[in-house]
This record gives sequence, C-alpha cells and structure tokens, in this order.
Amino acid sequence: MNTVTAKQLKQKTGEVIKKVRAGEKLTVTYRGKPVAVIVPAAMEEENALKELRSFDEAWKDIEKTLKRTEPEFKGWGEATRWVRNRT
Repeated sequence: MNTVTAKQLKQKTGEVIKKVRAGEKLTVTYRGKPVAVIVPAAMEEENALKELRSFDEAWKDIEKTLKRTEPEFKGWGEATRWVRNRT
C-alpha cells in the first residue's frame, strides 16, 4: 500500500483521486504517522457488506434486547413531564 502525506493530499488531490479510482489503496500520514486509509468505494462497500448480518438475525437480537429491558417511563406523558422538570 502506498503512502501520501497530508500535505501531498492537499496539494495533489486530483492525482490521489486518479490513483484511488484506478484501484490503488493509499495510506494518509500526518507527521509520519498513519491517520487514514483511502480505498476505492467498491472495496469499502464490499468490506462493509461482509460485516453485516442478515435483517432477520439482527431483528431477533433487537427483540431479545427489548424483552429484557423495562421502559423507564409508563408513557409519553410521564416522559414529557420528566423532561420539562429537568431544568
């Protein structure tokens, strides 16, 4: 993976974008330390999609969590009174 400094990124944004569009991954450094990675959008989307669970699986977890918790307020009226009395 190639590197580009923050200064180079600022001065040569067009060239950096061309490299990324061509499929190259770039590490951005600031004062010699890596601070970001620029990758083509298609690669990032693929990686993000790999980490996602199916909707059904995620929804089951949400329902399980909701069943384990008790609401803090009995209704919207009680919640509204609480918010208004916080001052």
